[in-house]
Amino acid sequence: MDRAIETMTPLIEPRVLKGFRDFLPAAEIERRSLIERVESVFRAFGFAPIDTPALEYTEVLLGKAGGETEKQIYRFTDNGGRDVALRFDLTVPFARFAAEHRAVLQLPFKRYHIAKVWRGENTQRGRYREFTQCDFDCIGSDSAAADFEILSMMKEALAAAGAPAITIRLNHRGLFNRFLQTIDAAGKSIEILRVVDKLAKIGKDDVLRLLSGVLDDKQARKIIDYVETKGSWDETLDAMTAAAGGDNPDSERLKTLRDFMIDNEIQDTFKIDPSITRGLDYYTGVVFETTLDDMPSIGSVCSGGRYDKLTGLYSKDALSGVGSSIGLDRLLAALEALEKIKKRETYADLFVVCIDETRGGVYQRIAGKFREAGVSCEVFFEAKKQSAQFAWAENKGIRWALIDAGDGRVILRDLAARRNSAELSVSDAVLFLKKNIL
Repeated sequence: MDRAIETMTPLIEPRVLKGFRDFLPAAEIERRSLIERVESVFRAFGFAPIDTPALEYTEVLLGKAGGETEKQIYRFTDNGGRDVALRFDLTVPFARFAAEHRAVLQLPFKRYHIAKVWRGENTQRGRYREFTQCDFDCIGSDSAAADFEILSMMKEALAAAGAPAITIRLNHRGLFNRFLQTIDAAGKSIEILRVVDKLAKIGKDDVLRLLSGVLDDKQARKIIDYVETKGSWDETLDAMTAAAGGDNPDSERLKTLRDFMIDNEIQDTFKIDPSITRGLDYYTGVVFETTLDDMPSIGSVCSGGRYDKLTGLYSKDALSGVGSSIGLDRLLAALEALEKIKKRETYADLFVVCIDETRGGVYQRIAGKFREAGVSCEVFFEAKKQSAQFAWAENKGIRWALIDAGDGRVILRDLAARRNSAELSVSDAVLFLKKNIL
């Protein structure tokens, strides 16, 4: 007897790369909701959205980054023999964008860009190799007002995202460079900046050790002394100014920003911190980082600064710019750890119970009335037991169920309270939910 011989193709193991993730509905809904909230702040300040390619020529991305960044980028030769790389942030592509399209941009130009970036770095809580940044920048103005607008947006966007109390720490790279000149260390500023940027991660002793490998011991200790806060904002700034050789425009910029904060009664959110340097080379002016007061260990959730010369890599006429970036994934990880996120697996506030599958069209017509009124609504497809349908809805985070009572009447069930309403007309049910949900 002949037998058919079945040949089975080996199954491919479903898996993702380390540092990359799939997002199930509950996680993605919260991500999208957070993005929508911060985007509403960006738009309220008059910032416009842009987009740029995920893939760029490597020389474009590495024109001013180098160092650790060069080790972390995903770089390869494409089928056309071109040296290309995935963007590691959204600022450098924006500089290229601004130089390429300058003729059609209205300056000052204010943009926001929310997209994925890639870095091949070590993974940890809130830090991945593929992650989303929410950038907002203003180019074409060297005004303190532009710096302050970005700082104000940081505060408002994080509040809209549901972040608890925050502290935004700021410094000025120009002032730090002036200080390095006074101790004859300006020639090694790049190495020094990258070491000092690690202070919060590795501590003062290890930073001193690393600095001693770049400078002599006396210079290293002067830097450690400089980056320590000296009391109040004014006291710290006075000490920094004195160490940098006296009054200068960079100190005046920090004083002006402080005045603007006081004018808006938000000064308590901000702290001057001479240890904030930002490791990337393109920053030239004010720099800032944001930490959550209830979870400082997760690191900065929003950071940035002024980069007056970045577009000069791609154009003879450099544009002054200032911007910041919210690390969406790190912020979400912190909010989850602080139990500030209530996960749900649907956007629907209401679902229509299926009693008779032949009435599916009627159920969709009823659901449409709620959708027209702005109440999101799902329809259950199969005539399962009502208890099973209720359990399905609760597991997805839906609070309200609608039961078709016939003759144009419906019953609303509050799944959380386990309570049914009296029979209502569809229009009355719509009004009730609009009042209790929207």
